[in-house]
Amino acid sequence: MPHFLPFRLSVVAACAIAVGGCATVVNKASQHLADDLTLGILDQDDAALARDGIPAWLMLVDGLIQGDPQNTGMLIAGARLHGAYAGGFIDEPQRAQRLAARSFGYAKRATCIADAALCNQLDAPFETFQGEVAKVAAKDASLLYVLAASWAGQIQANSGDWKAIADIPKVQALLGRVVALDPGLANGEPYMYLGVLATLRPASLGGKPEEGKADFEKALALSGGKNQMVRVLYAERYARLVFDKDLHDRLLNEALAADPHAPGLTLINVLAQQRARKLLESGKDYF
Repeated sequence: MPHFLPFRLSVVAACAIAVGGCATVVNKASQHLADDLTLGILDQDDAALARDGIPAWLMLVDGLIQGDPQNTGMLIAGARLHGAYAGGFIDEPQRAQRLAARSFGYAKRATCIADAALCNQLDAPFETFQGEVAKVAAKDASLLYVLAASWAGQIQANSGDWKAIADIPKVQALLGRVVALDPGLANGEPYMYLGVLATLRPASLGGKPEEGKADFEKALALSGGKNQMVRVLYAERYARLVFDKDLHDRLLNEALAADPHAPGLTLINVLAQQRARKLLESGKDYF
């Protein structure tokens, strides 16, 4: 098709004259692709299809990041999807650790690009770290949440490593700042994470189950009751911790009775319902 050659040459010439402008267009196109595919995955109601299809998308994201390593939007997309895939679909510990590490690595890189001061304190003692987190502005609440969620995933994947567990207070500090800046962010998901962290241990061992219960209730309210993973984790983490069978079964049955289809939540709801069925069955022996 030789008649297209002048047009192609004009595009090349235009890019040669305005490289920055073309780079901006490419960056925006990549970001739109990342956003659209992420939403497509989150709205998928076939968990098996998502499990089989997401790896190809992860490889694509990795390639786009390699080609544009300073693109914070792509780094955030990579962090979210690698973390979600590790937590939602992977049972092999070593593979989950690798995926969680990549998720956390991408989140840290995005943080270092957007907030160098916070980046420099990620490994600092808790008080120093907490002081820097308190300075984060509202415009960076979403980034802070991605960092916290990825860090939590890293801890979960390495739950046998006391060094990893020692970072839990830092994740709580990040989430605390997120909800202070934007309480309704991500339909209340930051409160869901806070609820999980507060119920890792019983009160006798330093846990704060009643604070966790309040966090789960806030997450449920902010999602309008549409995020069924909140109900499932509420049952698994709090109701089992305090041996409340009635609450446990009620929450799980409510999750199963709900329509899983909700914008941005469909896949997580389908996975939540799968988990709810297993918890109801195992609950017969637990209580």
